[in-house]
Amino acid sequence: MAVGNHSTVTEFILAGLTEKPELQLPLFLFFLGVYVVTVVGNLGMITLIGLSSHLHTPMYYFLSSLSFIDLCYSTVITPKMLVNFVTEKNIISYLECMTQLYFFTFFIISECHMFAVMAYDRYVAICNPLLYNVTMSYLVCSWLAVGVYMMGLIGAIAHTSCMLRVVFCKDKIINHYFCDIFPLLELSCSSTYINEVVLLCFNVFNILAPTLTILGSYVSVIASILRIPSTEGKSKAFSTCSSHILAVTIFYGSAAFMYLPPSNVSSMDQSNVSSVFYTIIVPMLNPLVYSLRNKDVKVALNKIIEKRLFCILKDF
Repeated sequence: MAVGNHSTVTEFILAGLTEKPELQLPLFLFFLGVYVVTVVGNLGMITLIGLSSHLHTPMYYFLSSLSFIDLCYSTVITPKMLVNFVTEKNIISYLECMTQLYFFTFFIISECHMFAVMAYDRYVAICNPLLYNVTMSYLVCSWLAVGVYMMGLIGAIAHTSCMLRVVFCKDKIINHYFCDIFPLLELSCSSTYINEVVLLCFNVFNILAPTLTILGSYVSVIASILRIPSTEGKSKAFSTCSSHILAVTIFYGSAAFMYLPPSNVSSMDQSNVSSVFYTIIVPMLNPLVYSLRNKDVKVALNKIIEKRLFCILKDF
């Protein structure tokens, strides 16, 4: 069977988060505010890293890539979700739905592996500091970033191709606020066995493999930190990892809750809460976590602000 639209359904209706009219406006304003903070925070992080020469290191190269991913996958989901709060029916065409699914899976899988790469970077920096510049050279960092996006590309193509083979012929209301895999499979009139197998295999790899990499890296990092004799040295080493550990915990906790358990109709409403957290809240939190808890970022930001103020005052 050739890949294509074999469905009688040409469009879907996104059910959104709530059908209660009194909650529509408050939720619209809340998520609009979250999206604005997400865009400003992530664009600000990318710009700050680009303008500050002392942030041109592997750690911040990967951080700017993480901000780019957060910005993109939040943009794939949030604007369409906001429409649901101000329209009676949030209609999305079949093609738009598959496109949204493709880009969402691409960026979400890329984020999983980017966290693993960032953990490996901290492992090399703390456990092998003398070889850090050689091990994490510009070429190596570039290939690691390419590898991250390749993982996302492979996963996105696999999931979207399998979904294009699914026949939709009955209810076209998606019990979700965007086109995700589980809610779409609920509407299938054909067998979803292949989709479920592909989903299980990719989810095990894309969640467990980066998780094991992160855990392995930080076990070694913690062991190395504990061997540092001075309290100041231990504190400084921990501070370089604390932001990443917090961001990873938030992201993987909510993502694993959504995708690792078997999905069924009764669990979808509960899953919506988890998916809101990692698709909308986490992209907003990441730049805040890395800026508020990172001394280098705060110093770079203060320098740029002081420089801009000096230029303004000089003009007057």
